[in-house]
Amino acid sequence: MLRRRLLPACAAVLAAPSLALAAYPDRAITLLIGYAPGGLTDVMVRLVAQHLSRELGQSVVVENRSGAATALANTAVAQARPDGHTLLIGTNSLAINVALTPGATPANPLTALDPVGEVYYSPFAMAVRPGLGVNTLPEFIDKAKRAPDTINYGSSGSGSVNHLLTELLLQKSGAKMVHIPYRGAGPALLELQAGRIDGFYATPLDIRSLVAEGKAKLLAISVPTRIPSLPELPSVAEFYPGCAGVLWQGLFTPPGTPQPIKDRLFGALRKVLADADLRQRVESQGVVLMDGDAAALRQRLADELQVWPGVIREAGITAG
Repeated sequence: MLRRRLLPACAAVLAAPSLALAAYPDRAITLLIGYAPGGLTDVMVRLVAQHLSRELGQSVVVENRSGAATALANTAVAQARPDGHTLLIGTNSLAINVALTPGATPANPLTALDPVGEVYYSPFAMAVRPGLGVNTLPEFIDKAKRAPDTINYGSSGSGSVNHLLTELLLQKSGAKMVHIPYRGAGPALLELQAGRIDGFYATPLDIRSLVAEGKAKLLAISVPTRIPSLPELPSVAEFYPGCAGVLWQGLFTPPGTPQPIKDRLFGALRKVLADADLRQRVESQGVVLMDGDAAALRQRLADELQVWPGVIREAGITAG
């Protein structure tokens, strides 16, 4: 008799987690991003969040938690309850911070967060001020070699992706330039427009208006091959092999999030990124939507952990 009473009780306990997962999500989801509002990263997160809300049947609220080179957002999600209601849009900074600010970021992002899937990547285009007198990337590099440390370049901040990509280019080419960091791409673009900086690695979306107005000139793109939206731009790697990189975003959950929740999120994300209207809207701006799963995102992060710390050490870059 006792056994008959225990069996239904045990069955109810075992079924409870399954019922909870079946109801996921049962309230609004918070999607953290480690950058301030504005710019490509923020724009893309909000576009994806709108579509995810539709697929998941719950609001997906974007929260900009900038600071400490995105470590505030990264750490907040790494320490959040693993129930799928607090998510992170992680970027290259997860790999960069390991070497740049090791005390302010998860010591090992491969274990501190659970990957769900890739979202997008955007290449960078090397832009120069029109009055510099160069028309190709080799001419820009040669000009810097002839007069070391007289040519300058801007970045979105010390240790930002476009800073490290420029340093990688200088290391591969042997040129020397002066680095001028700014607080984001916006101020750097204004300085390029005013002719106060010579070069800047910008996303095609950020630089397009200056190019259209004749206030900036594009020399090369940072991916290994040319892209359909800018077919006239050669790849940097055509001149300097191994010199390539992109800005990317991936979706992460706190560690220990149940696999069915991660599967639900990835299924919704894949539908969002397959949306034909969304693809047409963003890919015309040089943004490439991806469909890589958790394994692909983990591998991307692992690959960058093998690249950026070395670039940082060789260039002597510090957080700033």
